[in-house]
Amino acid sequence: MSKFKSILCCVLLPLSIVACRNTKVTDNNTDDGDIVNGDKVVTAYVTTASRSSEFVKNKVAFSSKVDNMSPLTVTLVPSQQYQVMDGFGAAITGSSAYNLLKMSPDDRTRFLTETFSDTEGMGQSYVRVAIGCSDFSLSEYTCCDEKGSMENPLQHFSLQNEELNYVIPVLKEILAINPNIKVMGTPWTPPIWMKVNNLKELKPFESWTSGQLNPAHYQDYAEYFVRWIEAMEGHGIKIYSVTPQNEPLNRGNSASMFMGWEEQNTFVKEALGPKFKDVKLDTKIYLFDHNYNYDNMSGQYQYPLKIYADAATSQYVAGAAYHNYGGNRSELLEIHKAYPDKE
Repeated sequence: MSKFKSILCCVLLPLSIVACRNTKVTDNNTDDGDIVNGDKVVTAYVTTASRSSEFVKNKVAFSSKVDNMSPLTVTLVPSQQYQVMDGFGAAITGSSAYNLLKMSPDDRTRFLTETFSDTEGMGQSYVRVAIGCSDFSLSEYTCCDEKGSMENPLQHFSLQNEELNYVIPVLKEILAINPNIKVMGTPWTPPIWMKVNNLKELKPFESWTSGQLNPAHYQDYAEYFVRWIEAMEGHGIKIYSVTPQNEPLNRGNSASMFMGWEEQNTFVKEALGPKFKDVKLDTKIYLFDHNYNYDNMSGQYQYPLKIYADAATSQYVAGAAYHNYGGNRSELLEIHKAYPDKE
């Protein structure tokens, strides 16, 4: 089976021909798969553009009758298969965790159960968290804002208040509900002392916003990823995957850094990939992590393909992550055809 996987998006695997009658089942005690009037019962979550319904849970009859006259008919073609689904989920940011912890314990448990339980709720199976701060954090910070000695630049590395008091407690509650949750980690910015204004002048860049990663700190930054993964695992949170940079072509986020495909290729090939291999981390690396139009930068078009073409880098890479906006998603099929082994 193809390894082309999708995360956080919806796909139907073709198996048969079905039609949804869009008929609500009045007996709320029915379970998915129960038979009502000859039709199977399924759970539908409905959100409308007008917001008259916002994630309203309904039980509906789902018919396999080919003569069903419902206008809501879905035709599935058994001979065609597309992505393998790796998961559906959401981001757990500092601000969302902060607000979740403002809820009463009972209300929070009820909400998290409905969201993440695979027996009592939707069964979301993937969450994304920031490595350091994000643009939805309580403050701007990294896990090593103070540079250490020349021999140990990361000697001051530690998880911070946002992780320890907000994100990790919420993740632990989620894992208690669904122990199989996959967790992706992504940085919005490295420590400021690792940043430079550009790769020609290499001048220190004293800002959370924009800048570039100093090649002199590639190894330090790879070690930063490893320490973060190990620190999270020390709290019982296994990190399934990482991306090297959130929106690497966007210089404008409150916490951000530019990382073009050539930089990311070198960083993964010479630092991040070998470091993971040396310490025997099985955490997956996904490239890119930005939108479909590459922020209209012609030199960055097909960013992941350019990195996949370097076999020395490609060996460390599971696939590429995309944000579902800005451009034409059909390009993913082109990339899949060129590199079907990549997710």
